[in-house]
Amino acid sequence: MTHKATTYKHGVPWEDAYGVSQAYCVNGTIYIAGQFSHDMQGGFVGEDNFEAQARQTLENLDRVLAGFNVTRENLAEVVVYLTNPREHFEPCVVLLKEYVGQHRPAGTLIGVSGLAFPHQLIEVRAVAHTG
Repeated sequence: MTHKATTYKHGVPWEDAYGVSQAYCVNGTIYIAGQFSHDMQGGFVGEDNFEAQARQTLENLDRVLAGFNVTRENLAEVVVYLTNPREHFEPCVVLLKEYVGQHRPAGTLIGVSGLAFPHQLIEVRAVAHTG
């Protein structure tokens, strides 16, 4: 049975400007776009502070999940992009373990040379399910 696709937006100004949604759900699978450290007005949070950026990024991921009435337990895959994996790998692992608790989604960590904003240190994309 095919279900109607639904989307979720945070409501920040750049979503419509770039023509994207934060997530797209079809047939019970939620494809979550890369989340990063911004407030709900679209302002960047935590410049030069990895932990602040990581926590805000995961809080934004929680908002997307809540938009589909699911929780962290519904995460199937988490992909983390780090601009400085040598420095931030260990703190990232600690924060992710805290975030997912006993749940163990598939995970990938990728070091990148840059992200959308010059001061952005982390981005997290994910796949979740509704059932």
